[in-house]
Amino acid sequence: MRRLPFLNGVRAFEAAARAGSFAGAAAELHVSPAAVSRMVRLLEDRLGVALFERGANRLGLTAAGRSYRAGLTRILDELALLTDQVTAMGRRQVLTVGVGPTFAIRWLIPRLAEFRRHAPEVDVRITTGGQAVPFDPDWSCGIALGGGDWPGLTAEPLFAADLLPVCSPALASGLVVPGDLDAAALLRVSHAPEDWPRWLAAAGLERVAAAGPVFEYYGQALQAAVDGVGIAMGIRPYVDDDLAAGRLVAPFDLTVSKGKGWYLVFRPARAAEPAFAAFRQWMLAQAGG
Repeated sequence: MRRLPFLNGVRAFEAAARAGSFAGAAAELHVSPAAVSRMVRLLEDRLGVALFERGANRLGLTAAGRSYRAGLTRILDELALLTDQVTAMGRRQVLTVGVGPTFAIRWLIPRLAEFRRHAPEVDVRITTGGQAVPFDPDWSCGIALGGGDWPGLTAEPLFAADLLPVCSPALASGLVVPGDLDAAALLRVSHAPEDWPRWLAAAGLERVAAAGPVFEYYGQALQAAVDGVGIAMGIRPYVDDDLAAGRLVAPFDLTVSKGKGWYLVFRPARAAEPAFAAFRQWMLAQAGG
């Protein structure tokens, strides 16, 4: 049979030993200093050993007290952590994902229902992130486009960022060879001015200059392409669903790497969190599929 000490006395002693006074322990435990003193005295009586050396204006630990305190603090810290883990099982788990607006709208949100079926206990929160926004320490993770190097963070590759022109089916009917783009309205994204020159150079069309409406986000340019305004430079996986549904068409076979990739980015300490672990497993499965 397990023999446990006087637990109220144990808490009172450990708090007083850390605080260096009965008054400090009393403030932590929400009792009076006299109550702390009594509980510690009862503990000492039951243990048969003095834990404190009591003076007129000082409270010091005996050798036994120092030894007892060293072990108790670790045990009580572990007990508090275990209690938090157990009580968390009864609460919904929160997952906060920092992601750019276009990725959220065109890829992640359409798949959230599937993730909720995969992990119904997770409460998902989507917040605006992306290239221009620093990684927020409150995020569970981020999905970012880059070269894979974020100091202090773990970055796991998800998708290749391939570029390809896309447009409405009606506009595609008039595009036979890449040279036909010379007379077309080429929709541009303000923060990605290199996209069209990169693809045009690969197509042998360095002389063609992209000229058309400029949009702040890829999502706006892609919606304009759906509506027949012009030809947008698509980036995967933004355009995959629209291509599959026939809302957009890729008139040419040529795809060109953007020179970057999509990564799941997170702080290493988050790896063991159940909500993030479930999302990470799901995201890697999506990327692999």
